[in-house]
Amino acid sequence: MSWHAHLSIDYALETGRTLARHQHTGPLRVLQSLYPEEDAICHNVLVHPPGGLVGGDRLDIRVRAGSGAHGVITTPGATRFYRSDGATATQNSHLTLEPDARMEWLPLEALCYSGCLAENRLTLDLAPGAELLGWDVTALGLPHADQPFVQGQFQQHIEVPGVWLERGNIAASDTRLLDGPTGLAGQRCLASLFFVAGTPLTRTRRELALDSVRELIAQHALAPTCGATSPHPQVVVVRVMAPVVEPAMDLLRSLRNVWRTALWGIAPSNPRIWSM
Repeated sequence: MSWHAHLSIDYALETGRTLARHQHTGPLRVLQSLYPEEDAICHNVLVHPPGGLVGGDRLDIRVRAGSGAHGVITTPGATRFYRSDGATATQNSHLTLEPDARMEWLPLEALCYSGCLAENRLTLDLAPGAELLGWDVTALGLPHADQPFVQGQFQQHIEVPGVWLERGNIAASDTRLLDGPTGLAGQRCLASLFFVAGTPLTRTRRELALDSVRELIAQHALAPTCGATSPHPQVVVVRVMAPVVEPAMDLLRSLRNVWRTALWGIAPSNPRIWSM
């Protein structure tokens, strides 16, 4: 039996406090809103009780942030795409930000089990003045359990309509991509950290975004497989490859806090769920 679940979250700034209103159908929930920083920043944890997706499952996530609101969304664990008997498992997330809204999209990794057939789509719509800080992390197989990604396929789609589009198709049979020196070169964790703006960033802010993360990357063990770039005046991206998830996530968390401080003037702060 396939699970089809839908979740919508609507953030609104009311009398200085960002409130989250949400609705769901199927096994997809949001836990209690938390305010570990200040009233204007609302933290939520997105929970999928079944713990993973099999062939035919579909998760639909819709998030809207109203003008001036600031939402932070994460998950308690990885999104697991399990082995499929022929149908595709899909996660489709669409984030819409109104003028001057801020959003942090920080789900933990998408974990692709061998034999999965999976698609993970993320669409970001930002009005002028809105800004989003987010990441996307994909892990292929379970190296720690000696279960490599030897069968199956994973499709990735990240889009800011009219501004930025990235699509990837990773097939376990494509050894040239997975192991070749011009491909993943044996790395099994792929990650992107991105800062997206609804209005073109000034040259000063783009250079600040790039210089601040490059300085930290240069000091990290993953420096040889990382890079920061700005493919569009509204987008700055850090790309990371690692053999496993843990060092990549360690770096992303540090870089995210660097950007929060440099670009938004917000003190470093990690969601409590990450340390539980």
